[in-house]
Amino acid sequence: MDLNGFDASKVDPIASFEPLPAGWYKAVFTASEEKPTKAQTGSYLQLNAEVIEGQYQGRKMFERLNLKNPNATAVEIANRTLSGICRAVGVNAPRRSEELLDKPFMMKVSVKPGDAQYGPSNEIKEYAECEGKASTPAAQASTSPPWRR
Repeated sequence: MDLNGFDASKVDPIASFEPLPAGWYKAVFTASEEKPTKAQTGSYLQLNAEVIEGQYQGRKMFERLNLKNPNATAVEIANRTLSGICRAVGVNAPRRSEELLDKPFMMKVSVKPGDAQYGPSNEIKEYAECEGKASTPAAQASTSPPWRR
């Protein structure tokens, strides 16, 4: 590959992504996709979330909902999580996952400790409507929401 013309001094390098501190963050879902499970016995809905305010604006997280799975407990957990998401974005009876996109909500993020194979990571633990949920200092307002680029 010819790299003639590339100037590293004009491009910011990728920064390491340490987990977000635990707390509430204002976000939107930017994409949704149904994907097959690893075992090919069902599928899950992947929702891509992006923080839209504060110091961590632009950071991305993912929610994976096992909506079609032979494990009834996994499906129940996915349905309960989807209920929280729907209530948070104000779409109680979506017909398509795309109806959940581009609607601001609050997400409560926790830090999952690392293990021998992986370092610490984030998990989304709860969803809430934006109104009535105070933003943490990490999620304070910005002048230009990134999802409206």
